[in-house]
Amino acid sequence: MSLLARLAPHLPYVRRYARALTGDQITGDNYVRVALEALAAGERQLPTDMTPRVALYHVFHAIWSSTGAQLEDVSDLEAGDDAARRLMRIAPRSRQAFLLTALEGFTPSEAAQILGVDPRTVERLIAEAQTDIDAELATDVLIIEDEAIISADIESLVRELGHKVTGTATTHDEAVDAVTRHRPGLVLADIQLADGSSGIDAVKDILKRFDVPVIFITAFPERLLTGERPEPTFLITKPFQPETVKAAISQALFFHPSRQKQAA
Repeated sequence: MSLLARLAPHLPYVRRYARALTGDQITGDNYVRVALEALAAGERQLPTDMTPRVALYHVFHAIWSSTGAQLEDVSDLEAGDDAARRLMRIAPRSRQAFLLTALEGFTPSEAAQILGVDPRTVERLIAEAQTDIDAELATDVLIIEDEAIISADIESLVRELGHKVTGTATTHDEAVDAVTRHRPGLVLADIQLADGSSGIDAVKDILKRFDVPVIFITAFPERLLTGERPEPTFLITKPFQPETVKAAISQALFFHPSRQKQAA
């Protein structure tokens, strides 16, 4: 089996991870591209003692560590680079361990392989990251979801993180009306809504009014992680795990340039 065939099923997900890690689609996708080019050129090798998915993330991290140093030195950042400055508040290893386990679903042992540390270190790094992230974040949330049970689950998770749910909507029109009545600090949006309308279209109309971080919810993440067009940086796959939702919310708020608690 060719290298591409072995890695193809995992590319959408390492792309998702890279975007969440960097807070930007273009930057994240570029890191993935460089990793793949290094593998194709023989400059990097997939470790044979790891599964293909773990090995791919391991190589990605080798590339990230060797080329992402500018994100680790605050003196090199431009004055207006708020997202990168917020990134500096969480140690790189803690941020990576948190995302690998909470967003990507790796076990602590697998994350340890990827990062080249032991599982106990990973667990410590995760706890440190969660503490730092929770201390930074608090905002008002709009949930756009037509399935009542899923909407209730998301609302519960949002409240657990210390946020306030100020509106829920099941259609495009309800979503637009909700932001007219109360400006949210975060939007969680399903792709397909109850009346056949599109959550993507609802978000586009919301973003015409003001800049707000958005997380999409979909059962088909591959359709939004092709790397071939402008696509969402943050998304949650159905069925989702609670820790995945928490990780995505934390990262979306953490990286958004205008993140702040919105007033009514």
